[in-house]
Amino acid sequence: MKQIAGVNDFVVKFANVNGTGSASANHMFAKAIFRMGIPVSPRNIFPSNIQGLPTWFEVRVSSRGYLGRRGGVDLMLCVNPQSMEKDVASVEPGGYFVYDSTKPLAEHLHRDDITFLGIPLTEMCMREYSAPRMQQLMKNVVYVGALAALLDMNFGILKDLLNDQFKGKEKLISPNVRALEMGYQYAAENFTCPLPIRLEQGGNDAPHIKESRHILMNGNTAAALGAIYGGATVAAWYPITPSTSVVDAFSKYAERMRIDPGSGKKNFAIIQAEDELAAMGMVVGAGWNGARAFTATSGPGLSLMSEFLGLAYFAEVPAVLINVQRSGPSTGMPTRSQQSDILAAAYASHGDTKHVLLFPATPRECFDMTVQAFDLAERLQTPVIMMSDLDLGMNDWMSPPLEWDDSYRMDRGKVLDAEALDRATDWGRYKDLDGDGICYRTLPGTHPEKGAFFTRGSSKNEMAIYSEMGEDYVQNVDRLLRKFETAKGLVPQPKTHDPIKVTAPKTDLNLGALFFGTSASPAYEAIEILADEGYPIDTMRIRAFPFHRSLDEFVHAHDLVFVIEQNRDGQMRQLIMNECEIAPVKLMSVLNYSGTPITARTIAHQIRQALGTSGADIVPLRRESA
Repeated sequence: MKQIAGVNDFVVKFANVNGTGSASANHMFAKAIFRMGIPVSPRNIFPSNIQGLPTWFEVRVSSRGYLGRRGGVDLMLCVNPQSMEKDVASVEPGGYFVYDSTKPLAEHLHRDDITFLGIPLTEMCMREYSAPRMQQLMKNVVYVGALAALLDMNFGILKDLLNDQFKGKEKLISPNVRALEMGYQYAAENFTCPLPIRLEQGGNDAPHIKESRHILMNGNTAAALGAIYGGATVAAWYPITPSTSVVDAFSKYAERMRIDPGSGKKNFAIIQAEDELAAMGMVVGAGWNGARAFTATSGPGLSLMSEFLGLAYFAEVPAVLINVQRSGPSTGMPTRSQQSDILAAAYASHGDTKHVLLFPATPRECFDMTVQAFDLAERLQTPVIMMSDLDLGMNDWMSPPLEWDDSYRMDRGKVLDAEALDRATDWGRYKDLDGDGICYRTLPGTHPEKGAFFTRGSSKNEMAIYSEMGEDYVQNVDRLLRKFETAKGLVPQPKTHDPIKVTAPKTDLNLGALFFGTSASPAYEAIEILADEGYPIDTMRIRAFPFHRSLDEFVHAHDLVFVIEQNRDGQMRQLIMNECEIAPVKLMSVLNYSGTPITARTIAHQIRQALGTSGADIVPLRRESA
């Protein structure tokens, strides 16, 4: 049997039972690799119940800096009998299966093409620890110690992580270190260590990691910090997975950074509403009053918020919504990731409504785009929705450090103060004086006599006076569309990468690929795989809606463009066809909607099929004439 071999390039997956404390140990394993200077990408795949069901934790190690899921498992560590049959089957030929050998492995689970490594984890912990809970928790630490020997990890870094984790609880350090040592010693004495797959500290050439200095953090925390630095003072919310930790983190940082040094009073308000509809209403009210306000939710909450989003769009009130997407419809799979709210967010509310959307791909972009969201919301006087997802929001990602420019000043947009109102001769709340669709507004209490107006969700004229005249309505909604055109020059622009040169291309089609958010990292890897196979594909990463004209130019410059996204119906493809009036034959979907993040292998496989290299037929495309 040929075993999988390699340095700093493999996938480890943990199969555990939810509620047994395994996530902490698995995170420690990933952080230790990160501290060794090796690019790593951990993902927690957990059920929505409190405990008892299978849970998995996948760690991608990639010296080249690939941070998306590759697909496949090189080393599986399984301590869950419920999922063991599936877990054994998922290991790549030549891979490794580490399991608790306290009880013999069932005969039907054996495979001739992988290496089985049994460690009596339960027996070791029952012998060493008397308390049942301690026996369960330490079993997780023991297997991390065993992996340290099997993969040649820096044992000192693991000890340092325990010291950091239990600072202030020093009595817990010693038993945890002992558990690490037990696992390490058992593996060293019973197996040939290290395995053919191993770790090598530092010195890696990671072309996809453009900066040497990185941090490990999740997108929800980064977005919360973006809200702090972006000037948010009001957060209204209703708890929902996977967005709850956005407001939790905002609360934590606000308690540290939003306390008036003179009076000790809080300069922020966090309100847990009775439901998502009420939360959005509070945000709209706070935005009308001049506060920078936001809420965080997921798909079911977005559905409930659509009525108030429509009010804010039509009344032109700034509001920010951080939407951390999960699997739907209905309750769906609350702890699984998707990019399935694209159309619901873009056209939230009834009637002719279009909302500004931002698509971050890294925690750094979650931070930066949250700040941008507040500026855009006030500049455009409209709701802005940041479209994160569970994978980005709740998992740790390697990211460039968050940076802040102290010269930053909030863009409050066209707000008239008392002096400007005194000078104004032709001001009306909904008058387009500059031709960009954006009107001038005032904040309540700005002037004792001037500036007052009704903000209403019903039709009105330029002076904000109620009107059911068709020409007033048409003038208003046409101006809103003009404002949406203005937004195209203000939102983050798409990013393109230099095409990979292919010496002997296997197709004469001019191919392109569009993607966004967490689909980006595995997409870049898949494009490299296909380039090595002779298929050159240009790329563009979408970062915002409305779409910049460069997206339309990109699509028309190619014979066929693959749209890579994580939903069933190809929602981004539909949005592009609708907004850019692109013929359907120009765009081909590459989809994943299983709830687990899309992999590079999935993307490459679907594109191969579309190109007819895996037995799939395609309709020949005619190259457009110049």
